[in-house]
Order: sequence, then C-alpha cells, then structure tokens
Amino acid sequence: MTESTDRAAPGRVWSGPAQLVLGLAAAVLVTGTGLFLAAVFLHVAPANTLSRQYQAEVDGVVYPEFEQNWKLFAPNPLQQNAYVDARVRTVADGGATRTRDWIGLTARDIAAIRDNPAPSHVDQNLLRRAWDFYDGSHDPQDERLTNPRGRLAEEYLKRIALQRIGRTVDGERVLEIEFRVTTAIVPPPTWSGEAAPPAPTVRELPWWPVGDEDYRGLG
Repeated sequence: MTESTDRAAPGRVWSGPAQLVLGLAAAVLVTGTGLFLAAVFLHVAPANTLSRQYQAEVDGVVYPEFEQNWKLFAPNPLQQNAYVDARVRTVADGGATRTRDWIGLTARDIAAIRDNPAPSHVDQNLLRRAWDFYDGSHDPQDERLTNPRGRLAEEYLKRIALQRIGRTVDGERVLEIEFRVTTAIVPPPTWSGEAAPPAPTVRELPWWPVGDEDYRGLG
C-alpha cells in the first residue's frame, strides 16, 4: 500500500487589504448598531441628563419610523381606538374631478390581523402610530401645528395612505386626499362599575394636495 501524498487544499486566505476592509466594515456595523440601540434606549428611558442634552439627535434617529409608544419601566397602553379612513379626489384626462368613496384603512389592517397567528407589525402599528404622531402635533380644533414635527407627521400619514391607494383610481390620477378619523374610548370591564364611555368622535382633516414628490420611494 502506497501512502497518498495528496493533501487537503488549504483554506481561503484573505489578503491584508481584504482583512482591513472586512475589519472596518465590521467596526462600522457594530458602531452603528450600538448608536442606534443607545438612541432608542434614551428615547424610552426616563428623562435624564444625556437624553436632554442629545434630544435633537435622538429624535432625528427615532422619529417617525422607530417611535415607541411606551416608556421604560412605565408602560402606557392606549386607552382608545382610532379608525382611520381616507378618500381621494381624482382628475380625468379631460380635467373633470371626482370625489371617491371613503376607504377604511384601519378596517383593512384589522382584517389582515384577524385570525392571523403571526400578524405583521406593519398591520398592527404603522397606521396607528402615524395617526398618534399627527394627533400629538396638531390642534384638533383647527388642525393648526403645535409641534415642530407637525409637517413631518402630515407627510408621513399621507404617504402611508398613498402607498396603499396608489397613483390612480380607475385610471384617473389622484389629485387630493382627505382623512377621517373616528375615535372610540375603550370601554371599561363590566365588573369595574365605571360609567360607559362617551360616544365616538369623528374628526375630518382638510384636503391635502398630492404631487409626485409624495410618491417618492413608494414604488
């Protein structure tokens, strides 16, 4: 029996420059992840020196996509349900405009969640948090801005609806969009003895113009 002289092929050896690039990429990823987690932590943590000093930077990272509806050590669940509807005004090639029927955006989300063992986070929270963001930055009496992020909240809510509705309806271009929000207080349990909540309130926002910029990045 002859002894085989074959040897296993050596493993892949990275060159020095390649190792340097991989190391730098790993360092950037780890640093970026750490900074993002730190910003979210400061956002949900009780007010402290760091969160006050870097509030602008933290808000820039968190809002609007990563906003959290709770505070560290003190959860604050919502006590009301908001049902968001939208309708659009379209324009035909001849210039005639038409106001379309209301579309139940929240109703669509609820239908997607019901009987789903693993509902999407988008279906559960995206629209709801967008409305909370808008509601917290506008006066409900006249929709006047009460927060520097108010315009961002309007744009965020509008783009979520337009992503679902599209650029056209029945071949007619979307010209304007309007929102209607019905808010109902979550009723207390029967054993609590508390009074029944008031009737739901309906809030209609003004018509907002829709342009190509509103669809940027929506596909």
